[in-house]
Amino acid sequence: MALPGAVNRYLLLMAQEHLEFRLPEIKSLLSLFGGQFTSSQGAYGKALEFLPFEGKVNLKKPQHIFSLLEDYGLDPNCIPENPHNVYFGRWIADGQRELIESYSVKKRHFIGNTSMDAGLSFIMANHGKVKENDIVFDPFVGTGGLLIASAHFGAYVCGTDIDYNTVHGLGKASRKNQKWRGPDENIRANLRQYGLEKYYLDVLVSDASKPSWRKGTYFDAIITDPPYGIRESTRRTGSQKEIPKGIEKCPESHVPVSLSYHLSDMFFDLLNFAAETLVLGGRLVYWLPVYTPEYVEEMVPSHPCLKLISNCEQKLSSHTSRRLITMEKVKNFENRDQYSHLLSDRFLPYQGHNSFREKYFSGVTKRTAKEEKSSQE
Repeated sequence: MALPGAVNRYLLLMAQEHLEFRLPEIKSLLSLFGGQFTSSQGAYGKALEFLPFEGKVNLKKPQHIFSLLEDYGLDPNCIPENPHNVYFGRWIADGQRELIESYSVKKRHFIGNTSMDAGLSFIMANHGKVKENDIVFDPFVGTGGLLIASAHFGAYVCGTDIDYNTVHGLGKASRKNQKWRGPDENIRANLRQYGLEKYYLDVLVSDASKPSWRKGTYFDAIITDPPYGIRESTRRTGSQKEIPKGIEKCPESHVPVSLSYHLSDMFFDLLNFAAETLVLGGRLVYWLPVYTPEYVEEMVPSHPCLKLISNCEQKLSSHTSRRLITMEKVKNFENRDQYSHLLSDRFLPYQGHNSFREKYFSGVTKRTAKEEKSSQE
């Protein structure tokens, strides 16, 4: 509650998961609706008997609900005798945690090996400030989990992927006890499952390293989870001639084959694409895999047209993690910006993560060997 003449203050009680993502998420949502965030510690001290309650108490159908919350810290093994803070206020609204269950991947019609968790999909949409009538694009669309979250908020969605079978819902199924995908397992069917088909624009088979879009600004948000080479390979189209001779030797009319796609090239291509196709103020939200022992913030890719908004970590293992990077377009793209990453002091440091797959599995191998040794002793 606010004192006379004071600005209203609100207390947000968050679920104890993905904690590092919550503050950037709240700031993004406040920005979306024209608000600002200022944090404060502690609460006003008040004696309850002085509160001006004049109405009757009605526990069944109350007009207002008041809560008293005591904060004993975050360590369950070290609970103080007295609370750090006491908060009293009027209940405003509940969150939407029921969406995590209703959009659960386990119940989804069409899934893949890397389908994004529903909770994280909604967090990414919030970081991207997705709203009604936006156009949201995913250049590594996979089975379209990120499109579903954006469509839930009323955005029109589209995407591309290099994998023909995934885009068309063909090939082996990802579910246990199911060998092949059914005739109607595709991204559009997923949106139809949730009553969101009207927001589906299209999904194309396309190579993210060679965008097929004409010049222009089309997208309000680009929200994506690029492949890291762990459960899905990192690939681009090209010619076998490119391996020894370089990309400039490949003729334009050549039918491409699939080649490896270095992580550093993938992410700087992504930033260039976002700088070219996002509207001013539009956001790019993506996952950046890192090898934790070598990570420093200076290796997060940068671009002169994009401003870093937030950088949040999700642990994958003892030695690897992925970071949710949110950037906002702050200036119009110029041709000279296309190769800015080559001059960036962040390009070379992140090139060390081109071997992320090898470093990831080297840690898994060492841990397995250690566990086997312990079991034999």
